[in-house]
Amino acid sequence: MAKAQETPAPPSLDEVRARIDVIDAELLKLLDERAALAQVVAAAKAAAGEAGRFGLKPAREAQVLRRLLAQPRQGAGPALVVRVWREMIGESLKLQGPFHLSVWGGKDPGRAVELARLRFGAAPPLRQVARPEEAVAAARTPGGVAVCALGPDSAWWGRLLAEPKLKVFAALPCLAAWGPMSALAVGEVEVEPTGDDRTFWVTDAPQAAAKIEDALSRDGVAATLLVESGGLKLFMLAGYYMANDERLARAPGRLTGVIGAAPAPLDV
Repeated sequence: MAKAQETPAPPSLDEVRARIDVIDAELLKLLDERAALAQVVAAAKAAAGEAGRFGLKPAREAQVLRRLLAQPRQGAGPALVVRVWREMIGESLKLQGPFHLSVWGGKDPGRAVELARLRFGAAPPLRQVARPEEAVAAARTPGGVAVCALGPDSAWWGRLLAEPKLKVFAALPCLAAWGPMSALAVGEVEVEPTGDDRTFWVTDAPQAAAKIEDALSRDGVAATLLVESGGLKLFMLAGYYMANDERLARAPGRLTGVIGAAPAPLDV
């Protein structure tokens, strides 16, 4: 009769803790090396005459995180992966030059601050402001990012039509598991397609949102109303659209325009 195969005994708690200590030491060494490379990047930028230029690259960040999330993992969920890398990226940006956040949270300022930290990490200094205009003004300064809540009490996003240098580049939160979209991040950064994006488009068309969505759909544009305020409507379009896209030029409204784009949630 064949002998029953014995199940190996699980490691003891002391053995597991010893392994965790080894991994922690390895992680610290790698984190330190990565942080040091940010200083090397800053020196290289200075040598190339780019000292002080804001290093935020939202499209590259999204592509890096998507690649990481696609890797096989045993225990690290998407939230852990995203939070660790956001912290490292934020620290790197802070070491390379000016980087600061101005947050307007509308009726829920605490949630807006939480979303800002989840997206940009703990490294950049953060200032809460009383009006969205203050946050947008701060985004015009070197290394400035505005995080502003979406709600019917303010059409702050409509003012970006007159601010061609400022663009929406992130929708917060970046993981669907963290809740519905409730804020946008704005800055003087380059907005590029990532392969799975959402474009933000403003119109003053007086028609009902459903009629505007229908008009856009006839041109192959899938649109969803996000918020309406002050006679303006903000729509989210599925995909990446340039400001001069002919399909949007035919859309309803006299005052219209693209105000930026952001990667779709990283966990969908």
